[in-house]
Amino acid sequence: MLKITDIEVIHLRVPAMDADCEWGEDAVIVKVHTDKGIVGIGEADSSPLVVQACIEAPQTNFYCNGLKRLLIGENALEIERLWNKMYWGSNYMGRRGAGIHAISAIDIALWDIAGQFYGVPVHTLLGGKYREKIRCYGTFIPADKPEDNVAIVQGLKDQGFTSIKFGGGVMGDDPDTDYAIVKAVREAAGPEMEVQIDLASKWHTCGHSAMMAKRLEEFNLNWIEEPVLADSLISYEKLSRQVSQKIAGGESLTTRYEFQEFITKSNADIVQPDITRCGGITEMKKIYDIAQMNGTQLIPHGFSTGILLHASVHFLAACEQGTLMEFSQSSSPLFTSLVKNQLQFDNGFVAVSDAPGLGIELDEELIAKYRVN
Repeated sequence: MLKITDIEVIHLRVPAMDADCEWGEDAVIVKVHTDKGIVGIGEADSSPLVVQACIEAPQTNFYCNGLKRLLIGENALEIERLWNKMYWGSNYMGRRGAGIHAISAIDIALWDIAGQFYGVPVHTLLGGKYREKIRCYGTFIPADKPEDNVAIVQGLKDQGFTSIKFGGGVMGDDPDTDYAIVKAVREAAGPEMEVQIDLASKWHTCGHSAMMAKRLEEFNLNWIEEPVLADSLISYEKLSRQVSQKIAGGESLTTRYEFQEFITKSNADIVQPDITRCGGITEMKKIYDIAQMNGTQLIPHGFSTGILLHASVHFLAACEQGTLMEFSQSSSPLFTSLVKNQLQFDNGFVAVSDAPGLGIELDEELIAKYRVN
């Protein structure tokens, strides 16, 4: 038995608390401590203070527990049982959204602990690795002026990326600006590079999304991501029948239950669970199986810290069809420096680590610098 003795929640933030915060500039990580000195590391890409509350809250009733209270004294190696205990015991406030984000962080840390305990990488615990490296696509927030994106794309080409995606910022606010940015990016990327766009649901309606997809056909987009909210399954289903590009979505969804509905009813070509939101590694396995059974490609969302990247690499390495992952271009120190042994990108790929657990080493000085709590 490997007893859980503490769950430490660490809130990191680069800007001041009252300042605007961009993707990648804050983070919430967990350290699950055990009585044998093994410490597991996980994270949730979510609102840090809300996740902290979900973990540290006292009991309200038997369906409304903070997650830490449920796990102290438990055997850290019984991962599936502990996932179910957390899900059941936080049912009133944690069945979806931030409650599952918090479970995700702890679950990732438990897999890290198990790998360290058994002396094997997480991908071995998941059934073994299918590949030694995983192809990456570079994600960036586009510059407001279309012409300013040319240098960004050239920088990605110089790094060796053969696939890129952009979204956020002004993307989705104005049809003509969207067109001009996509045109500038495609011309800079050239005809051979894969180009994807992410609207973060800012096209809002099926009609507008279909119109814009038709307008952008000349640029040969590989996929269009989250044109509308993932809640609008009818819009996704209509779009998939009307447009030539692949339709992708699902980063905001949690648990196999939401993904089962999205995969079977939206007719999306690509589903994009985030391992730090959907329920962690344990739930991601189930979502992958649902996607495979329904002919849907799974390409994880990932735009946070190196913890997320390490967890995604181990998961995808153990998936027969886990051949593509997102690689953030954030300049935030929480992305570039939080994990000291950051995954090394080389000519379009990242190598799969064989270190025990997730193989993560955190920069404790950086944590001290940006820690809020």
